[in-house]
Formats: sequence, C-alpha cells, structure tokens
Amino acid sequence: MSNKIYLQITSGRGPAECCRVVALVMERIVVQARKQGLTAEVIEREEGEINRTLFSAIISLEGHKCEEIVDEWEGTVQWIAQSPYRIFHKRKNWFIGIKSFTPMELSDIETKYITYQTMRASGAGGQHVNKTESAVRAIHAPSGLTVTASDQRSQLQNKKLATERLLVKLSAWNEEQIMQEAQKNWNNHNNLQRGNPVKVIQERLS
Repeated sequence: MSNKIYLQITSGRGPAECCRVVALVMERIVVQARKQGLTAEVIEREEGEINRTLFSAIISLEGHKCEEIVDEWEGTVQWIAQSPYRIFHKRKNWFIGIKSFTPMELSDIETKYITYQTMRASGAGGQHVNKTESAVRAIHAPSGLTVTASDQRSQLQNKKLATERLLVKLSAWNEEQIMQEAQKNWNNHNNLQRGNPVKVIQERLS
C-alpha cells in the first residue's frame, strides 16, 4: 500500500453524540499514529453544532506501515456510552464511518473543474514567510469546495499539495452525498453498516 493515506471520519450526519465520537476517535487515531512513528495531521475538520464535536474530519497519515492504522480503523466504529447531552436518553450505541483514500486512487478523479489562486503565505502574527506568492488555493467550482496549501516554500509543491487535499475533500464529500441519498429515509443518516462494526469501544465514565 501507499506510504501516504488519508482517512475520512464521518458522523453520517448523525446526532451530536455521533459528532462527539468523531472528535474522540480522531484524537485516538492521531495519538496512535504518532506513537507508531507516523506523521499524522488533521487537514480538514467540519465543526459540529456543539462545542468539541465534529461532523467529519480528514487525517493525513504518512510513514512506513501506515496501512496498519487503516486495517484497524476503516469501516464502521461502534461507540458504547450514555449520552452526555441527553441524560435520560436510552440509546447507548453510536456509530461513525471511517474510509481511506490513497494518492493513487485520487489520481482517477476528474481535475478539469479545479482552478487555482496564488497568495502570500503568512506566518504567526501576520508576518510573511516569504515575499513570493507561494501559497496556493485550489477551488472546485461545481461543489464550492476549497483548500489552501502553504506548507512548502515552492508554489509548485503547494499546488500539488492543494490539489491532492482538495481531491481528498472532494472524495469525502462525494462519499457523504452518496450515503445521504441512500439513507435520507432513515433518520437522514449516512450509509453506516450498523450490524458489522470493525471496532467497538465501550466508554467508561468516571
């Protein structure tokens, strides 16, 4: 497998409890990946309606054997816990979905609708990292999705990075659109395989 993999974590547009699980699982995966010597970076997150919750997140994993993280986490994750938001709510099982994307898979996506804008990369306090317009914003007109990359000093490298990140975001967006359409008659939830989770987590509240 690729030494660079993206993981999309989604709540399936489920309730706040699912969004909370997205944030908690995202933190677990990042910590686990870094302990294994991988480079782990959260490159995209969509905030939930309640503080410290996320509708979805995308993690970039890079390093030797990063596929081990994918093998462990990809699929449906079942989180067992009482709702911290609805004290008397009887439901204790919350489900989220995790899907991986590799740069090779992303290369098959149509890029003709992507446009680019260049800008100066700014550092902390508004200071310029350099005087050239090295940062690049990639825009996908049909969906309205945008991504900005300023990690590298080279505009060409940032363009490549922005393109890759936008394709990941677009793939995740397409995945959610498909799942929402398939499940719109089922509590507006995404296509999460509730009966066959790859991981079950029992939360123990102190």
